[in-house]
Amino acid sequence: MSVWAQVAGQEAAVVPLQAAAENSAAMTHAWLITGPPGSGRSIAARAFAAALQCPAGGCGTCHECQTALAGTHADVTLVATEKVTISIDEVRDLVGIAQNAPSQGRWRVLVIEDADRMTERTSNLLLKSIEEPPPRTVWLLCAPSAEDVAITIRSRARVVHLAMPSTDAVARLLVERDGIAQDLALECASAAQSHIGIARRLARDPAARARRDEVLAIATDIRGVGDAVLAAANLVAVADADAKAATEERDIEERNALLRTLGADDGGRLPPSLRSQVKQLEEDQKRRATRHKRDVLDRAIVDLLSFYRDVAVTQVGAAVPMVNTAHAGHIEQIAARTELADTMRCLDALGQARIRLAANVQPLLALEAMAVALRPRVPAGA
Repeated sequence: MSVWAQVAGQEAAVVPLQAAAENSAAMTHAWLITGPPGSGRSIAARAFAAALQCPAGGCGTCHECQTALAGTHADVTLVATEKVTISIDEVRDLVGIAQNAPSQGRWRVLVIEDADRMTERTSNLLLKSIEEPPPRTVWLLCAPSAEDVAITIRSRARVVHLAMPSTDAVARLLVERDGIAQDLALECASAAQSHIGIARRLARDPAARARRDEVLAIATDIRGVGDAVLAAANLVAVADADAKAATEERDIEERNALLRTLGADDGGRLPPSLRSQVKQLEEDQKRRATRHKRDVLDRAIVDLLSFYRDVAVTQVGAAVPMVNTAHAGHIEQIAARTELADTMRCLDALGQARIRLAANVQPLLALEAMAVALRPRVPAGA
């Protein structure tokens, strides 16, 4: 299977990438691949990196393709931050790597999957390397939109924009790449609203589907303020547990590896000169856990938004498919006993909760306010 087959529903957008991989005359030293979350921009960047190393332009089966896609190719460097921002030290290391000629492949490729998470100072450091690129070095930057990257960088990069793939395209990818049954693939692709990564996780992990069902149950379980407070607390607890499970083991391994590097893995007391390095690692780990928790909560709100969207679609009789086909019964019940104004009020409350979380409002407070707004309105005089 060609590396481009993994870039679902983006046949037109990847044409310039394919042309550059096959013909050096169409190549440029910096690319900015944009698209909404889930559109596959990081997948496209990895596929492009593999195609640049492949003698056949991205066959998908050779050693160069396989190692580039896996992130183990000697001349392909991938940066996918799990923190809120990309640090200047990370970019400084990349700039140093960029000065080296490729050791095995045709190009030295540096992929930054979250270029929008660079601060202004970090972007300025990267700009110097992009302005004066070494021969056979190419930068691949990924961001939701070109406006999310410093104008000085995007003006020096060729922009390739990806749109959200169709539900059918994502489902087809799940069937062909992961062996998922057709019906389940379609259901998960729809529930994920064509977000490729989330669709794959839902399709492969029954526990993930069960957690999503619990989140959607909030729409029908909240009857009063007490229910709302409990639902908010449960969402935060789930996010905390998810963040801890996703990061705890890795945090311990990283700390032990640092202590071994510093020669302080015998349990002895660290000298003051080394404590700052351990403290910096702990701060980075804390930021990573914070981002993971924020992402979990934001996704839960997005799922609830999709539920109330389906309710609104049902209430107005729009001839568009549901996102949550597995919950059609509950959606129709809520649509029948409420009015469109109630649904719009709930959608507004969910949108406000996302804004508050992005502004670093304490998650429990933001979710409590959201959940209270989701409770059914009591008719006047009742």
